[in-house]
Parts: sequence; C-alpha cells; structure tokens
Amino acid sequence: MSEVEAQWAPFRIEPKISERPWGFRDLRPWYDRVAEGEPIGEVWLTGDDCQIATGVHAGHRLAELFTESPLLGSMGYNAGSPLLIKIIFAHEKLSVQVHPDDKMAQKYGHPRGKTECWLVLAAEPGTRLAVGLKPGTSMADVEEGIRAGKLEAHLHELPIMAGEMISVDAGTVHAIWPGAILLEVQQNCDLTYRMYDYGRGRELHVEKSLEAVRLKTRAGKVAPQRLVDRMVLIDAEYFRVERLAVDGSRGSEGLRGQKGKRCLSYLFAAAGSGRIAGQGFEPVDLPPRGIVGVPASAPEFVIENTSGGGESLDLIRILPNWPGK
Repeated sequence: MSEVEAQWAPFRIEPKISERPWGFRDLRPWYDRVAEGEPIGEVWLTGDDCQIATGVHAGHRLAELFTESPLLGSMGYNAGSPLLIKIIFAHEKLSVQVHPDDKMAQKYGHPRGKTECWLVLAAEPGTRLAVGLKPGTSMADVEEGIRAGKLEAHLHELPIMAGEMISVDAGTVHAIWPGAILLEVQQNCDLTYRMYDYGRGRELHVEKSLEAVRLKTRAGKVAPQRLVDRMVLIDAEYFRVERLAVDGSRGSEGLRGQKGKRCLSYLFAAAGSGRIAGQGFEPVDLPPRGIVGVPASAPEFVIENTSGGGESLDLIRILPNWPGK
C-alpha cells in the first residue's frame, strides 16, 4: 500500500452535541448522553468542528481535511466540506423557518445556500412535519401570518413514518414538530431564517425570510428506487442517500464512489454496528449511530456486520452530488 493510501484510509468522526431549547434531555438509547444544561436538539456528524477519531488525522477538525484533494477526488469542489449531516431530536416544535438558495446566500456573502433532506429514523404515532405552503397561499398571507403569529395556518402538513425520505429544497417554508427523529443531510450551510418561534425570544429574520420564500417548491416525500444491492432513497442536486443492509460482510466496491468515479462518501450506522478493515490501516469500528468518512482515494476494505443477535447493519451511505457532475 502506498503512503497516500494509508493516509487516506476510512476514518471515524466524533459526533458533536448541540444544545437546542426544543430538544431532549436524554438521548438514550440513540446516544449515551444526558443533558447537563440545556436540552440536546442536534447531534452533528460531519460539522466542520467535528473531530477525527481514528487514523493518522485523529484529533484534527474535519474541516482541515478538505484542504487536501485526496478526500474529495475527481468530483470537483473547492469550497470546503460539501455536506453537513446531523440528527434532529425534536421534543418540542422547532421554529417555522426557511433557507436561502445559493444565489441569495452569495448575495449576502455566504458561499452557498441550504437545500436539505430528511430521513425519518423514528416517529411517534401521528407525528407530522410542515413542508411547504398550502395551495393558494400568497406572499401577503405569509407576511401577515408572520406578523400576526398565525403562520402555521398556511403550512402544508405531512404525516410521517420511520424510513420515509423527505426533500426540502431551498426556499421551502418548513417546520419540524415533536415526535420526529430525523437524519438531516444538507449543503454545508447553517443559514436559517426564522419566521416564527413560539415565543422563545430568539431573533426572527422577517425580511430575509420573505426574500427567501418560494410559494411553490419541489419539497415532499421521495419514493425510493430499489436496485439489486441497495435502495436509493434520494438522488438529487447536492446529495445522494442510499440504504444498504449488511448481514455478513461486503467489500468496498460500490462504497467509494459513483458513476465510475472515486469520490468522498460517508457511511452511517442507522442500526447495528460494523467494522471496516483493510491492509495497511487499523480496523475502524462503526458503532450504532456512528459515522465513517471514506475518502475518494481510500484503499480497498471490507465492512463486517458486528451487531450480534442476528441483527443486520442498517448502513446509510451519503455522498455529495455536485451540479453538472
């Protein structure tokens, strides 16, 4: 194995806990974490400040690795980490909000906007999300709803179940409501314009949110596409998300790129656990709800199901999709 291959072997990323007023105090059994102060609302899996937990880059921030091309490969991207992946734990209602597209974000000095998708990891019976506006809603209705605190009346409600995928493109008015635990995959951007926040006292962004809003978007549930060896949950601009069941083991073929090209991918254990091993690097354990980065130049490897008890490793593979690539 070459020195470059050893340097860019798969690596585990340490999740970063993020407090939110609408979150949970106890994340068990998802994570062995109980809040000591404010509730925990998000677990960031690939944030710029997340630390590398294994391999030669252990202790470094994830953002630091994107200064070197072997992580990304030939798919082409020159603005840092392309994707932010996190888990949302909604114990109370999140704010009603909207995200800007690339053009609007760049107008205000940011590198990119925020299109995202949600994979429902769990949902209590009757859980709903707000995705988009009801047909016939006008911008005047939106503005009046914000100022009168009645914006919910104009939101399109979507019942959800575990396993469903929801697309939320930039410009979509949306809200996450209690009972939902979501794997969120998004452009690496944390720009959020709050339109209504249930009296929590946090800043609202009325003017910018009105500028960002699109009355009609493509947002909604996405039907999965079944392939021979995996399920494609979404294949859209900015990201692709796949689901693979690993009962025994499987090789790295089909896990390190797409369309015949090597590119960065992330492997997330939605349930069960695994271990990634190959020549020239120490095995990397993938615990439940853990995530491993697979650089474009990663050497060959095998991922083994270590769950025990007859349980499969429910593997979610996430990779960036750059427009035009």
